[in-house]
Amino acid sequence: MTPRIAILGGGITGMAAAYELTRQGHTNFTLYEASPRLGGIVETVRQDGFVIECGPDSWVTEKPWARDLAIELGLESEIIPSEDAHRRTYLLEHTSVEGPQLTPMPDGMRMMVPSDLEAIEQSPLFSEQAKAAYRAEPARAEELKAFAAARSSHSDESIASFVQRHFGSEVTEKIAGPLLAGIFGGDIRQLSAAAVMAPFLKMEREHGSLILALQQRNSSPQAPVFTTLKGGVQSLIECMTARMAATLTPANLHLREPVLSIRRAPAAWEVRTPAGIFAFDRVVVATPVHVARHLLASLHDEFGALLDIESTSSVVAALAFDREQSSQFHVPEGFGFLVPQRIEGDQNSPSELEPSLLATTFVDQKFAHRAPEGCILLRAFYGGASAPTLLSWSDEVIVNLALAQLSRVLGDLPQPSIAIVRRWPLSLPQYTVGHPARVARIEEIANAIPGLHLLGNAFHGVGLPDLVRQGRAVAAQLLG
Repeated sequence: MTPRIAILGGGITGMAAAYELTRQGHTNFTLYEASPRLGGIVETVRQDGFVIECGPDSWVTEKPWARDLAIELGLESEIIPSEDAHRRTYLLEHTSVEGPQLTPMPDGMRMMVPSDLEAIEQSPLFSEQAKAAYRAEPARAEELKAFAAARSSHSDESIASFVQRHFGSEVTEKIAGPLLAGIFGGDIRQLSAAAVMAPFLKMEREHGSLILALQQRNSSPQAPVFTTLKGGVQSLIECMTARMAATLTPANLHLREPVLSIRRAPAAWEVRTPAGIFAFDRVVVATPVHVARHLLASLHDEFGALLDIESTSSVVAALAFDREQSSQFHVPEGFGFLVPQRIEGDQNSPSELEPSLLATTFVDQKFAHRAPEGCILLRAFYGGASAPTLLSWSDEVIVNLALAQLSRVLGDLPQPSIAIVRRWPLSLPQYTVGHPARVARIEEIANAIPGLHLLGNAFHGVGLPDLVRQGRAVAAQLLG
């Protein structure tokens, strides 16, 4: 008898698990999703020639699992790289004389690590002290390598501590802070270096100097940094759904049906929803971590504390401008800009009462096919401390806030032809210091509970490839 499987959560992770089960010929499963749609924060709006991402707009090219899935789904011709010829990122700086200014980050940087020290020397972004710290880092290679070797393999530190060790406090606050806030909506003084920056820790162990490691790596041809799909990332969800529809029945996919509780009974798992109590042999929990904590806390004494993983919310405001509107203002060449986290008491920062913008993407320059010729598409991103306030604001108020803030940077913006707002409550788990050890203990407990499988963006990565990999791997485990 094939096992009866419940999949809790219809985001990209749960969908990847369901798709893989179906692909392997196993249809004795039920997927429960509380919302009226599949995909979770993966959502694409296609309107008037614009392709507008409401959640993630792409994936990191060097991680293969999302691309592999796209090819398997017949989407190979839809795969497009980022327009890296335009890959310039700006930092928004506030000066008392000139007001908000976009200063480009030097070319050839990976995160806060440069491959070209000459570009650092020419950059107006850094003080002489910061430039000196960059110049000195390669010469400290043996010292840094010895420090890494002396650390326990199980130890962890904050991203701020790691970056400061290599490049000092200015680079830590000015570059690392905004970059990581734009991804996690979090504080680099709290985020785990081991969980978030594992490739850089590996560089430190092997080379000591991050700059020397990156220069060696850059000697070979580099792939585009980001990859997406011409019709939007939601195409992954749509194609998986279409493939499954040929085999499944409506009984397999339950939308608008939240799971209220789960219980390990002697003979089976009992899953309770508003429609009743249903029995399963195995349960895959692929919900947001705060929902997983609610469902699992009663199963083990430690789950309540271990799954109490802080998550921040995010708000996205997408503004699409037609040709006439786009002719009224200028966007500099690049992928967008980052906003350093506000320093309390800084007289040059925007009003403390106004929610702070974290980042803005110049979407039509980052990816082809995102806007009609001559049109501009911008995406403003809010998170961290500002997001809880914005969650209760109306779409109109959020759009006007984004317009006002972007107008200070890009010049007066007209009302857009399309404006879309999405709120993603508690969508960004914070990988704080100690996260790898926490996850190891969570998995140790989960593995000891027969038939329980726990996955999602709170554990081994927040990007699309990581979530696809998790979903498909758990399906293989279920069938194995």
